[in-house]
Amino acid sequence: MRQPSFDRGPRGPRGANAGFQKATKQQKQVMMRLFGFVMKNYKFSILTVLVCIVVSSITSLFSTLFTRTLIDDYIMPLTQAANPEYASLLQTLFKLGLILLLGVIASYAYNRLMINVSQGTMLRLRKQIFERMEQLPISYFDTHSHGELMSVYTNDVDSLRQMISTAMAQVFSSVITIVATFTSMIVLSVPLTLVSIFIAVVMMITTTKLGKWSRGFFRTQQESLAGVNGFIEEMMTGQKVVKVFCHEQQAISDFEDINERLRFSAYNANKIANIVMPVNGNLGNLGYVLLAVVGAAIAIGDWSLFGYHFSLSLGTIVAFLQLNKSFTQPISHVSQQINSVLNASVGAERVFALGDAEPEVDEGTVTLKDGQWSMANGQCHDVQGDVDFRDVDFGYVPEKQVLFDIDINTNPGQKIAFVGGTGAGKTTIINLINRFYDIQKGEILYDGIPITDIQKRSLRRSMTIVLQETHLFTGTVLDNIRYGCLDATDEDCVRAAQLVGAHEFILRLANGYQTVLQGDGGNLSQGERQLLAIARAAVANPPVLILDEATSSIDTRTEQLVQRGMDTIMQGRTTFVIAHRLSTVRNADQIIVLDHGRIAEHGTHEELLALRGQYYQLYTGNQID
Repeated sequence: MRQPSFDRGPRGPRGANAGFQKATKQQKQVMMRLFGFVMKNYKFSILTVLVCIVVSSITSLFSTLFTRTLIDDYIMPLTQAANPEYASLLQTLFKLGLILLLGVIASYAYNRLMINVSQGTMLRLRKQIFERMEQLPISYFDTHSHGELMSVYTNDVDSLRQMISTAMAQVFSSVITIVATFTSMIVLSVPLTLVSIFIAVVMMITTTKLGKWSRGFFRTQQESLAGVNGFIEEMMTGQKVVKVFCHEQQAISDFEDINERLRFSAYNANKIANIVMPVNGNLGNLGYVLLAVVGAAIAIGDWSLFGYHFSLSLGTIVAFLQLNKSFTQPISHVSQQINSVLNASVGAERVFALGDAEPEVDEGTVTLKDGQWSMANGQCHDVQGDVDFRDVDFGYVPEKQVLFDIDINTNPGQKIAFVGGTGAGKTTIINLINRFYDIQKGEILYDGIPITDIQKRSLRRSMTIVLQETHLFTGTVLDNIRYGCLDATDEDCVRAAQLVGAHEFILRLANGYQTVLQGDGGNLSQGERQLLAIARAAVANPPVLILDEATSSIDTRTEQLVQRGMDTIMQGRTTFVIAHRLSTVRNADQIIVLDHGRIAEHGTHEELLALRGQYYQLYTGNQID
């Protein structure tokens, strides 16, 4: 297998440290933001969890400290007594059992609560980022693949669930356990406490060093996972193209490359992170031995320092050894959760990046109500469908202009056709009418109102568009037609289908209008899918209709049927048509010929033929000398 090259980042110490410090600061901010989000929505649950963790930690600590009492006050005297009495010991053990039962109940309660918190947080996060996604401009989706966005909803959000449900509770429990245990250790023995502190510092340094090495790989892992998802999504939607051009082996080879990137980053991230717990575990065992040796030396010898006499009983040593495990164990637990924490920090960063993406700016004040434009000053007038362009310049990016000095004058009810070669700017003009993109110069007027003054929702409700690339949603045929107007009745949807010539093929489906479509209508022909899209536009009944190659996927016979239906739809409304088949735009009131983003010619069919210019050449196929 080919080994792809990977960028491991700056190798010099200065570049590595600077990059790590920047990443660490950013990740701390992200994690604090995530914690703030959880607290905002589940403050009472988190406080209850803290109380339960305190109860669980105290009961565990009590059982450890009881070891000292058990050995020094019960076991040792009983071994020396002539007639040992076990009643008091049994009574004490019964009380201890009740206390431990309370700890078990508290532990169960906080684990159940954290499951509820994690699932609820995921629900809210997915809802918020989906709402934000629906507010984003089209340009955002031009620069982010579908697979990358899907990875945010699935992999990144799920990494947060794992961290919240497990790691967050573990961190809370560890902090409380360390504080309570450390206090008890000081009370039992200061010298042994100093030894425990030394062991804990070594473990923390080890965990921090290993975490630094793996953090960058975890980020790359999440990004590579998004790349794999995006590639698979492309291959699934483009499977016909892959097979038509016999591209299967090349697709497999490309997938091997991006899959190897994911394996490489995941291997390195987990290779480092997974050795943290074994290393800390062995350090803890070495510390246990060291404490036993030091404790035994103090117990056997007669030690004093600055007038303070050191002495330890057998019960104290045993209890302290257990306390030391309770002191170092949280460090091991936290290191065990390092994978979840690092994954979650990267996942949270990507989730918040989507949630923070700039939404569409809409400063419009004019609204559409009952077929009228409602002005901010209270004035109203009817929607007529008069769309005009005034000296419009536009570029998708500032450094590359694609439209130049576009001037278009229309009258309500006219049919305006755009023709020209590929890349001439026909679809771009349509996108500007909908305000999918905003122009850099000039203005577009709708019934004399600058479209920037009209609320985008109202603007888009006043028109409907049939795109060249048809998209059908999972649902019945009737639901897909009703998508054009959610208030439409079943009868309205059927009439729209009859109008555009889709009624007959719909009746031939297994369940007629109740046939469920899945996979973007994959069981329909391209022409049938396009007919449903046109029926969806018909049921909307807007004052402005936009047809972007609406009949490009329909055969000639079906096109004649659809054209008659579309002629009926277009009556009394302004229609913008993009068509490569010039025969379909012969009856247009205006035909605008575009050439490299400029209007080369405009007029009626007869007027343009008489000019014997570019339109004549496109229509007849004859080269003009």
